[in-house]
Formats: sequence, C-alpha cells, structure tokens
Amino acid sequence: MKRDSQQKVGVVIVAAGKGQRMGGVDKVLAPLGGRPALARVIDVFQRCDSIDQIVVVLSQQNLNQGQQLVAEQQWSKVSDVCLGGERRQDSVAAGLSRLSHCGWVVIHDGARPLVTVGLIEQGLEVAQETGAAVAAVPVTDTIKLTGDDRIVRQTPPRQNLWAVQTPQVFSTKVITEAYSRANGDVTDDATLVEQLGYKVKLYMGSYDNIKVTTPDDLALAEILVAKI
Repeated sequence: MKRDSQQKVGVVIVAAGKGQRMGGVDKVLAPLGGRPALARVIDVFQRCDSIDQIVVVLSQQNLNQGQQLVAEQQWSKVSDVCLGGERRQDSVAAGLSRLSHCGWVVIHDGARPLVTVGLIEQGLEVAQETGAAVAAVPVTDTIKLTGDDRIVRQTPPRQNLWAVQTPQVFSTKVITEAYSRANGDVTDDATLVEQLGYKVKLYMGSYDNIKVTTPDDLALAEILVAKI
C-alpha cells in the first residue's frame, strides 16, 4: 500500500484523560523542561514535514487552557481543539471527526511527551505495508498470565511480547471503518483494527517514549527531556 504524496496526513492528539493516578498533578499541562507537556507534543508534530493537520482532544477541565495555549503558540497545523468523551475511544472518535480530507491518520497520546519526528516518519513509512502501523518495544521483563486469584496460569515466551506505544498510524479508510464498527471498550486503536481482521505491523518505538501516568513518570520524563 503506497502513500500518495498528495494525500494529507492528519494527527489526533488524545489528551482527555482524567489522570486519576497523578495525585492531583495535571499531566497534560504540567511543566516539563520549561514547557507544558502538551506543548512539547504539539511542537514535534508541528515540526514534522509529513504532517498537514493536527487536532487536539482535551477534557472539559483543560479545554479552555488548551485553547488558550494553542492561540498563544500559533501552531499553524493545529486546526481544532475539541472536547473528548467519556472513554479514550470516544475522544479519538471526536478527533477523527474534525480531520479534513486526510488519507492517513496518526493517533498519539498527549501523555507521551517524548515522541520524536523520527518515530512519526517511521510509522508513516511502515504503515504503507498493511495500512496500519504501531510503535512498540520488546518486553524486557518476564510476564506471567494469571486468573483473578493471581495464580499463575502461563508464562508466555518473552521474545514474542511487545509493549505497545503511540504513535499509531492508519489509512483513513481503515481507522474510519474500525471506529464505525467499534464494539466494546479498548485501550488502543490498533485493537479495533485487529478486530476487523486487518494486519497491524509493529515497528520499533523507543524506551524513552514513556507514557506519563504517575508523578514518578513525570519525574522520569524530566530526566529524559534534560538529555535531549
């Protein structure tokens, strides 16, 4: 599947989570390396030559601040700052509805502030094979599968296990169909695509591309940002 160079690439940055494990710290707008974490994410997509349009999806709590941030920064590619939904997939769907005439879609968690242009470009390249590509890293710990009683049922081979990240890249046709036929709650977009039988190709992400879900994650992100 070859990407037409004339096809627009749109981005949905999902940042509408409630941050319940952050102990009252706002992970989206928290300062990180002297800039709000969300601003660092948008900066990267703004710099990426392959990106044409950016939609930012925020919670009701952060909507006004997010709109103000976009107005102040004047990112030329940000076309919308919109309100998310109850679930992550509802927020993604809201963002997808704001994209205009895009042939490809990149979905990224606003809570992953160490994304790079290289990760975005690599995802767009790998997605040409199947129409769907997901950044991921090999699992380094041994994983145990248990029941509700926490008794170990299985120890799957570590060499076949990957921890999924974002960016996740899809042809607009594939991701639109996946969301129109979504059934049940999912924690990542590729799951919906897999449920329809489409092949999803993993590509090497980065161990630095962490997701900020706890105050400790934010502290680690500060250290990683200082290395850049």
